[in-house]
Amino acid sequence: MLSIGGEKNNISHPMIKISQISVALGICIMILSISIVTGFKSEIRNKLTGFSSHIQISNYDNNLSYETSPIDYDWVDTTELACNKNIKHIQAFSTKSGILKTDKDFQGIVLRGINSDYDWSFYSRHLTEGEIFKISEDKTSNNTVISNTLAKLLNLKLNDKIKVFFVQQPPRARVFKITGIYDTGIKEFDKLFIICDMKHIQKINNWSTNQISGYEIFLNDFNKIDETTKMLKRHTQFAESNKKVNLKTRNIKRTYTQIFGWLELIDVNVIIILVLLIFVAGFNMISGLLIIILEKTQTIGILKSIGANNWFIRKIFLYKSFLISSKGIIWGNIIGIGICAIQYYFKLIPLDSENYYVSTVPINFDILSIILINLFSILIILIILLIPTIIISRINTSEIIRID
Repeated sequence: MLSIGGEKNNISHPMIKISQISVALGICIMILSISIVTGFKSEIRNKLTGFSSHIQISNYDNNLSYETSPIDYDWVDTTELACNKNIKHIQAFSTKSGILKTDKDFQGIVLRGINSDYDWSFYSRHLTEGEIFKISEDKTSNNTVISNTLAKLLNLKLNDKIKVFFVQQPPRARVFKITGIYDTGIKEFDKLFIICDMKHIQKINNWSTNQISGYEIFLNDFNKIDETTKMLKRHTQFAESNKKVNLKTRNIKRTYTQIFGWLELIDVNVIIILVLLIFVAGFNMISGLLIIILEKTQTIGILKSIGANNWFIRKIFLYKSFLISSKGIIWGNIIGIGICAIQYYFKLIPLDSENYYVSTVPINFDILSIILINLFSILIILIILLIPTIIISRINTSEIIRID
C-alpha cells in the first residue's frame, strides 16, 4: 500500500499535521458558531414570546399603545383554534398603562392582566424570589409579580406593597402586594411589565367581566408561525363577517421587526463564516496533498509503468488524504462538542445582559446541524482535494524512470 506522510523525516509530515489542525479548528469553530447562534436566537425568541406570545388577536383599532379597546371573550372561538396541531396554548390578557409610585420615586409601567388560564411557565423559569400567585374566578387578587430591574430601580423587595396610579378621568389607583420577583435579562421589558389579576383592569376601564384586550396564542413550532398566522387571520375574518367586529391578528415577527431582522442578519454572518472556514481547511489540505504528490513522484512513475491508470493512482491519494482529514474532523468534533457541553452545564462564559439580553453564552445542541456540518465539510474537502490530484495525470513515466 502507498505510504503517505508515514515517515516523520518527510517534508510532508509537518504539513500533514498543520492540515489536520486546520481541519480540526475549522470543524470546532463551526460547531461552536452554530450552537451559540441557534442558542442565542432560541433564547431571544423564547423571552420575547414569553412576554408577548407568538401571535396576538386583539381589537383592530390602530392603537399601538397599551391602552386597548376591548373585545368580548366569545368573539374568538378558542375551542376550535385549540384543535390546530401547532397551537400549544391560548390565554386571555389585558393591558393597562400606569405609574408605579413609591415614597421617593416613580416609574411608568404596564399592568399585564391575567386570569386563571394563564401559563406561568415563562415567569416560573425566570423567578428569582418569591412565588407566582393563583387567580380565583370569584375573588380579585391584589398580588403581583414584578421584575428585579424594577425592584432595584425603586428599592422594592418581596412582600412590599406598591401603589399604581392611572391617568384618566377620574384618576384611579390600586395597591398591590409583591409576591414574586423575576429577571429575564431583557431590561426594556423587565422594567415595563408587572403581572396582576385581570379583574383590576376590567374595573379600572369600566369593562364588563366578559371583556378583555385580546388573546395570546403560543405555538409548538416557531417555524410555522407565518402559516399559523394566515390560518388565524382567516378565522378572525370569518368571525368579523358573522359578528360584525374588527379583529387584528399580529405575530411577534411583525411586532418586533427590528429584533428579528437583527437575528436574520446574524444568520447571514454565520453562513459566511462557515463557508470561509471550510474553504480555508480545504486549501490547507490542498497544500499538504501537493507536497505529498511531489514527494511520491517516483512512486507514481513506478505505478504507471506497471499499468496503473491515472484515476487509480488519484483514488489512492484521495483515500489517504481523506484518512488524514478525518482525524482532524474527529478531533474538531470532540473539542467543539466538549466546549459546548462545558458552557451548557457550567455557564463559564458570561455576557452583559444589557447588550445581549442573556447573562451567559447560550448553547443549543442541534444534532442535525452538527451532522450536516460534518457531511458538508467532508464533501467540500473531497471536492477540493480533487484539484491537486490532476498533477498525477501530467507526470511522465519515462522521464521519472530516466531521472532515477
